Amino acid sequence: MAVIRVVDDEQPIRKLLEILLQRAGHEVLLASNGLEAVALFRSYADHISVVVSDLTMPVMNGHQAIRSIREGRPNAKIICMTGCTNEDMPEGVVLISKPFKPAEILSSIESLLKQPS
Repeated sequence: MAVIRVVDDEQPIRKLLEILLQRAGHEVLLASNGLEAVALFRSYADHISVVVSDLTMPVMNGHQAIRSIREGRPNAKIICMTGCTNEDMPEGVVLISKPFKPAEILSSIESLLKQPS
């Protein structure tokens, strides 16, 4: 169906999202921090449909990663996951609060996939 880039420093969350999204028919590319996400995004930019990223991560946080991704692809479709409710959100992203329900993230991804690029 679509290629989804999942970025989170917590391995259990990456694994949960990988299983959930694969069962929904998507291909999943995983990264454990923002720097890794940006490097892989640049390699596969034309193939990645949606980026699902945590905001608080080591090495490069989600805000920095999103800025770098959007430098190369300003219209990138991005979902931000966070457990911090008072955090400033990057402009033009979909916010999902942790903990989230699987249906919530699947619905957000499907909604973004329906939007024109």
